[in-house]
Amino acid sequence: MAQESLQLVRPNGVCDQEKVGHAHMITVLKKSCVCPAEPSDQKYCDLVTFDLPYVTFHYNQKILLYPSPSQGFGSMVESLKKSLSEALVHFYPLAGRLCLDEEGILKVDCNDAGVDFIEASSDAVLSDLKDCDSSSDVMQDLIPYVDTLNSDGFFLPMVGIQVTKLIDGIVIGIAINHLIVDGYSTWQFMSSWAELCRGSSGISLPPSHDRALARNTKVKLNINPPTQESYANGTKSANGSKTAEHHLRSTIFHFSKKMIGEIKTRANKNREGKPFSCFQALGAHLWHGVTRARNLAPEDITVFTLFIDCRARVDPPLPRNYFGNAIQGIYGVTAVGLLLSNDLSFAANLLQQVIDSHGAKAIKKRNEEWEQNPKLYGFSDAGINCVTVGSSPRFEVYENDFGWAKPVRVRSGCNNKFDGMVYLYPGQEGGGSVDVEIALLPQTMDWLETDTEFLLTN
Repeated sequence: MAQESLQLVRPNGVCDQEKVGHAHMITVLKKSCVCPAEPSDQKYCDLVTFDLPYVTFHYNQKILLYPSPSQGFGSMVESLKKSLSEALVHFYPLAGRLCLDEEGILKVDCNDAGVDFIEASSDAVLSDLKDCDSSSDVMQDLIPYVDTLNSDGFFLPMVGIQVTKLIDGIVIGIAINHLIVDGYSTWQFMSSWAELCRGSSGISLPPSHDRALARNTKVKLNINPPTQESYANGTKSANGSKTAEHHLRSTIFHFSKKMIGEIKTRANKNREGKPFSCFQALGAHLWHGVTRARNLAPEDITVFTLFIDCRARVDPPLPRNYFGNAIQGIYGVTAVGLLLSNDLSFAANLLQQVIDSHGAKAIKKRNEEWEQNPKLYGFSDAGINCVTVGSSPRFEVYENDFGWAKPVRVRSGCNNKFDGMVYLYPGQEGGGSVDVEIALLPQTMDWLETDTEFLLTN
């Protein structure tokens, strides 16, 4: 049987302008504010220990590419705005702004101020953008709030949305404040919005906004709220995004179900204990590949960082509809020589151990330690020579049908990317396939793209 090899979705690392023929123009047609269809009956939404460390991160960005709808662009936009207004009734913190209460505690003022909605057009076609580097000018122009810090939510909306008409398709770009939602909650909001846009009278999974379920504590941060002037003068360049991302390449590698199975089989070869999961095996494969590509010394330290969903791990478990952040970083650490001198089972075992050990007691201990000594996270906290995984192939991102089609590609924007950042998405064809979007230094990416062991062509 012929061995299936990895599909390198975008081999050149940038938009191929020779193929496209010109740099694409994106024209903003209209900017508006979308407010909830009904006023909120809640004054504030608390921010708790799971949320607060991300003040110094940037707005998370997602890009969804669709074929053209049969209805006109104007009619489609009105449907999107109407259903968005209805969705914000359920997800009312997203229509608010950050504030400090009388005790100086950071929270969300649920003032129904609304979200930004931008309509735009472009001469690009879908094939130009499906696999284009997220740091390219055209990709950054498809999504709001590039390099914008979560703390700017004191005066900026919690959400910015841009809908761009292409020659043969539609792009929906969303930037959402990471201080109030993690990946799970982001896609809960998106799927609910899409459900309403398809004509549903309600949503299947109404959100729970009771943050006390996760952590009923108050933590005062030593922060100074930004101003419009500080934002304009460079607040948004903090945490390295503006400087680091522009020196990175971002490539998508597609792993079919068959390839995931092959990697899992390799990792579990001669395994006598608990079998490694598909994720643990794939994580070990990524850790190996990126570490080889970096050409590090055997004594160098490397870290695999995973932002793990704690909803089902805390005691008692959080409800499935809990809306907010419920993630913590966990870390597998080893020496480069030890990692690469062993087969995949060594790395997979490290990942399995840190995942299995992060139960309710470990989560509570981490929260209590942070509350005693609050620290705002930066990219460097992911660890040295890191491979850091965010997002999850379990998120049903390709189910976000707004009434005319499912997306043909789901991408991440350039925010919150650094050397070694990995986003995992289900492959469009489903069935257990995985798209791996990796951001690396150019020389590291050059090496990885030719690594036959990583590409499964050896």
